[in-house]
Amino acid sequence: MWNGRKSVCGQVGSPGAGQSPERKRTIWLWTERLSFAAGLVLLVVYSVCRFESILKSRAALRKFAALNAAGGASIRSAGEDLNAPLELDPPKVDFSQWDKQRVEAYKESLAKRFGPPLGVLRISKIHLEVPILDGTDDLTLNHAVGLIAGTTRPGERGNIGIAGHRDGFFRGLKDVVVGDVIELKTLKGTDTYVVDQVQIVAPADVEVLQPRPVPSLTLVTCYPFYFIGSAPQRYIVTASLAREAISEWEMQDMVRDPKQAVP
Repeated sequence: MWNGRKSVCGQVGSPGAGQSPERKRTIWLWTERLSFAAGLVLLVVYSVCRFESILKSRAALRKFAALNAAGGASIRSAGEDLNAPLELDPPKVDFSQWDKQRVEAYKESLAKRFGPPLGVLRISKIHLEVPILDGTDDLTLNHAVGLIAGTTRPGERGNIGIAGHRDGFFRGLKDVVVGDVIELKTLKGTDTYVVDQVQIVAPADVEVLQPRPVPSLTLVTCYPFYFIGSAPQRYIVTASLAREAISEWEMQDMVRDPKQAVP
């Protein structure tokens, strides 16, 4: 008959109860060493992934620079393969805020080929410089930011809609505020925009992409930024072309105070 501790065969206890303190310390020591080694391996893999993930983006920027320097048409007429590998500068993109899964997705996109960028988006405040490609499919947005279908193309007058992943290139939009400067470079030159509105809307609210009184740039990403799963809202940063925004503001001041219109 069992009595909880002893049987007819002798002492009954929990597994490992007979292990010496020294043996337990040895087991814990090896467990800690293995955990440390595994963490170190993951850190190395992640660092290599981050380094590789920026290569295609830098290549796209280099392609754009080559097109810009050559006036665009001369490169095509010379028969240069714009999708060919290019020598790259050291990486300059800050991936510190990127989600790990997004970095992995970016790495997978390295094997794909894309045409030359439509332009380059630069926001100095958040250390962002990224090529703009045509389209907003997952592969494109893993590689760059994308022009939203139906909106104005970079370099033209209208409302230019650009989308990016909230856990990738557009993570830093959370730190952009009214008054910040955004630059958009195309083969026609560089346009400077000033942020005049930041808002959160529903995914179905496409009014933010409609033309405005002045040439505009609208940046779109999912919100909340750290939401797990499919984000339920959209984070919108709207900016107006600097020189025309000032003229519009001056006109509004004149309407409010007609005396300002008198020479």
